[in-house]
Amino acid sequence: MPQYLIIYDGRCNLCSAGVQAVYALDQGRLFSYVPMQDEMALAAWGITPTTCAEGMIVLDQTHPHQYWQGSAAVEQIARLVPGVAPWVERYQGVSALKSWGDAGYAQIREHRYAWFGERAEVYRVAEP
Repeated sequence: MPQYLIIYDGRCNLCSAGVQAVYALDQGRLFSYVPMQDEMALAAWGITPTTCAEGMIVLDQTHPHQYWQGSAAVEQIARLVPGVAPWVERYQGVSALKSWGDAGYAQIREHRYAWFGERAEVYRVAEP
């Protein structure tokens, strides 16, 4: 079973493309995926639609109290991809870049449907 759960907006084109890219790199080794529209699945983790309003979530399934949300979730995914961790650490070490990344994530989160489009159907990662 993958250690981390990515909770993403399955109606957002950008979010769906992002999890497709992560899945292509990971092939189900580290990550499993649940769209934030799947309220029954999220309830098992104590996550509500209100919680999801702040952005995507990466949850450590071995320690469910440990999770990252919003830009921190993107950083955690990048940190876990082989070879990328040193770049994430450098990025996080420059406070101006980190602040810019946090603000950029918030803007994308708030305008994702207008800027990238909204899917008619919820996208679900086709895991084996």
